[in-house]
Order: sequence, then structure tokens, then C-alpha cells
Amino acid sequence: MTHLRFRRADPEDAALVQTISAEAYVPAYQPVMGYVPKPAIEDYGKWIKERNVWIAESDGQASGVLVLEPSTDHLMIYSIAVLPRCQGSGLGKALLAFAEDRARTIGVTEMRLYTNRRMERNVALYRAVGFVEVGDRSHPSRPGEVLIDMAKKVRRVGVA
Repeated sequence: MTHLRFRRADPEDAALVQTISAEAYVPAYQPVMGYVPKPAIEDYGKWIKERNVWIAESDGQASGVLVLEPSTDHLMIYSIAVLPRCQGSGLGKALLAFAEDRARTIGVTEMRLYTNRRMERNVALYRAVGFVEVGDRSHPSRPGEVLIDMAKKVRRVGVA
């Protein structure tokens, strides 16, 4: 990953966003969870229309997607997806850093996300970039599954 650029998704990008999401989520979740998670089959048209979807381009090629849901006091990371061929390159961390920049831009002091407890690689990545577990809850549509809620305080520029 030599040159990385982030751009807002346009309506013409809906299929691309869905494809990247499916290619990222299905091989990661299916073996662990035994099912395809919602972000892999989501219709991102509404999210794109609301200007909440970002595409990461690495060396001119779309390689990741970030779906954000702004709120008055926090920024929810609804989905983060990196193509399998780009995983391990630091793109996931770059997308999370970009989300933090967006949080600063909209003036909130916290980012939030959630993931399935069994997705240990996801949890490890989020912890590595400063997210902490703030609770857990039953999955609303998958009995027996547990979601972990995580949060990270947004650092102000120039403040450690």
C-alpha cells in the first residue's frame, strides 16, 4: 500500500461498496460464525445517499469501505471492510484512523462500534488502535450470539 486515498462513495458506487463488503465479510465470518453477516448483504444505497460511506483506494484501486453513522455525541462505525488481498497491509488501521479524523471533523469526542464476541481478530484489531470494551449484549436476531460494544475517545489534534 503505497498511495492511499479516501473518497466519499457516489450512487454509482453502490455495487462496488456491496462487493467489497461481501468479499471482506463472507470469508472472515462464514468459517467462524457459520453464517453471512448483514454487512455482507446490506443495500448501501441509503447510506451512500446520506453521504456516510467512504471508499479507500490503494494505488488507485478500491480496496476498502468504511460506513459511518454520525450522532450528536459520537461517531458509530457501522462497517469496515477490507478486500482479502489487502488484509494485513495496514488498511484496516488506516480506515479506523480516517474514521477518527471524521469524528474530529464533525466535533464528537468518541467513536463506537460493535462486533461479535467470536470475531477475535476484529476485537484484537480494535483494541490495538485504542478501542476498549464498554459492554456486551445479546445479538438482536441471532439467539445465543453476543455482541461486544467498544468505544474510543477521539484525540484532539496535537494532544497525546
